[in-house]
Amino acid sequence: MRAWRYGDDVNTDMLFPGKYTYTCAKPDEIRPHLLEDLDPTFAANVRPGDIILAGRNFGCGSSREQPVVGLKAAGIEAVIAHSFARIFYRAAINQGLLLIECPQAVDAWHEDDEVKLDAALGTVAVGGQTFSFPTLPPEILAIREAGGLLPYTRAKLRSRKK
Repeated sequence: MRAWRYGDDVNTDMLFPGKYTYTCAKPDEIRPHLLEDLDPTFAANVRPGDIILAGRNFGCGSSREQPVVGLKAAGIEAVIAHSFARIFYRAAINQGLLLIECPQAVDAWHEDDEVKLDAALGTVAVGGQTFSFPTLPPEILAIREAGGLLPYTRAKLRSRKK
């Protein structure tokens, strides 16, 4: 997986500028504006399966859904960081975007290192080293696999009706 590296306190306005809050709601409208003030190359160059590595407090700021929706629409496989803002973490679960706290992996990464992630086993390999993180609860993995909380809930309701 190819990685994009950012520092501490990347807030939701850096991920998706607030000036578009009321004009962009659909994933294809959000995607072109991702990180435009922090990294103008991101939206044009991100590829499905890429990951983001970040420092502390990733996703701090307002509780808007657009940053998570946009990252998911861009095909970001996961965000691996030192830590996440609580409200961003919950929004990511709702959208099925995988967030992993593994500071050692973030710190070990160097430019052009490939990252290999196994969420089920709780491992991330960076630069020839493998790091462990607490495995995610089965419910969170199931929400991610379903594509988010709404598809997960709909599928559960359909299975109960059968």
